[in-house]
Amino acid sequence: MSAQLEIEKVYTAYDKADVLEGVTLNIEPGKITCLLGSNGSGKTTLIRSILGLTPARAGRITFDGIDITALPTHKVIAAGIACIPEGRKIFPKLTVEENLRLGAYQESSEGVTRERMQEIYRLFPRLSERRGQLAGTMSGGEQAMVSIGRGLMRAPKLLLIDEPSLGLSPLFVKENFNIIREINARGITVFLVEQNVHQTLAISHFGYVLSKGRVVASGTPQELAGRDEVREAYFG
Repeated sequence: MSAQLEIEKVYTAYDKADVLEGVTLNIEPGKITCLLGSNGSGKTTLIRSILGLTPARAGRITFDGIDITALPTHKVIAAGIACIPEGRKIFPKLTVEENLRLGAYQESSEGVTRERMQEIYRLFPRLSERRGQLAGTMSGGEQAMVSIGRGLMRAPKLLLIDEPSLGLSPLFVKENFNIIREINARGITVFLVEQNVHQTLAISHFGYVLSKGRVVASGTPQELAGRDEVREAYFG
């Protein structure tokens, strides 16, 4: 099976200092692929490179066989990639429904937008109950649902999820990971970028470990759980 997203020898720099150093990884269609690594390992920089926010200075990124390395962000999103950013980044002074609608800003059909919104409400009944509530007045876990829902409003082929457990209670972390698994079961490919090793490996099909801008290990969850590189990347 060919990869849906291929990242080949990518170097990305800030102020001429490389943060990513020759990163190569593949994300298979229909799977949950995870990227593990501690703070400062380059995980968010890789997401920014995929989205065209911090373009790679060298290397190649292809999605569905199309080279997206130098594409502007809006074209990457139009190609079918959506991102759930670290820290949720919802619009606090807009309602739940208004936040969701922003996720469908590229969709011209009001009927399609409404249909997708109903699908989000089926996935998150709590959001349906609170569709008129200002998103900023909701709990962290509920805001995470808004952020995921907004990403799904684009009907993406690939969902990039950056640190979904950040700042959430253990109960909401578990709930969020169950939702990610359900999203994947509906046919959406997921690239899950996380520090939470145990929860992430429990739902992933394949994974990579990033340390100091380099991939230091890859394998199935079972293989990664026993690797010294995983322990070193987090505790070394």
